[in-house]
Amino acid sequence: MLDFDGRFTFGDRPNDLLTVGELLVDMISNEYDETYESDGYTKFFGGSPSNIAINASRLGIRSHIASAVGEDGFGAFLLNKLRQAGMRTDGIQRTDHATSLVVVTKSRATPIPIFYRDADFRLAYDVALETAVHRAKAVHFSCWPISRLPSRRTVERVIEEARNRGLLIGFDPNYHRMIWQRDEDGAAYVKSVIPKADVIKPSEDDAERLFGKDTPERQLEKFLELGAKLVILTLGKDGAIVSNGSETRTFRSLATDIVDTTGAGDAFWSGFYAAAIKGYTLQQTLELGFAVSAYKLRHTGAVVDLPNLEAIKQQYGL
Repeated sequence: MLDFDGRFTFGDRPNDLLTVGELLVDMISNEYDETYESDGYTKFFGGSPSNIAINASRLGIRSHIASAVGEDGFGAFLLNKLRQAGMRTDGIQRTDHATSLVVVTKSRATPIPIFYRDADFRLAYDVALETAVHRAKAVHFSCWPISRLPSRRTVERVIEEARNRGLLIGFDPNYHRMIWQRDEDGAAYVKSVIPKADVIKPSEDDAERLFGKDTPERQLEKFLELGAKLVILTLGKDGAIVSNGSETRTFRSLATDIVDTTGAGDAFWSGFYAAAIKGYTLQQTLELGFAVSAYKLRHTGAVVDLPNLEAIKQQYGL
């Protein structure tokens, strides 16, 4: 158990953060529209792990992405965006399947996505990926790569290797029934993965999809009962409640200007990892994660032009 005044410890490795999972195109409506009546959409670089890696790099830590895209125009678009962001692309596998796509309405609330998946779950465990795990201090994944085979087996091997080597493991339990096979109990599988991670960050919507409706406090307890070590339950405009299993603390939202909620959770993760790697206490690490999320909410798209972590710290008076 990590105390709120304690700090994460890391070995001396050449990379700070490895994110494993989907790299895809976000098609976001040009207008605020909850009914998909908008006539225009703009394509953005997307995929939670890739968003986190790019944001983390801009905040001042070293990050690497492992993902799979198609041998098509959208795949080339994503690779070009990675290079333009100063990221390495040697962890991106190319397949003869279509690059995955998500259609999202621009929203000031929680956006409701439509998923078109193919290449993202073809990620294979190869020598390059194993080497990337060995070089990292922390590894991150979400529900996307574990929702389908063969990438589920790939992530299982990454988790096993990461635990053996003492890496910090972060898991975003962003369960959506639509990304799982119809005949599979995806919620049960997600619950089985939760105790294998060191940090999880469910939203209130994630908790409801996994457990049904309940109070935030009871939802938090359900994650802990499954074996979660550190639970960050985000509550939108109401901030978050966080528990390490021994103590629970509340955090207020720092967002004052909300333009687009897409990628707000990814921004939190990037701030959290950057602060943890830089040696801040858990309390400070959480506060900085929320500050980075608040900064992102002022811009459209999942990946924005972030300043370094210290600049955000100063801007939000932390």
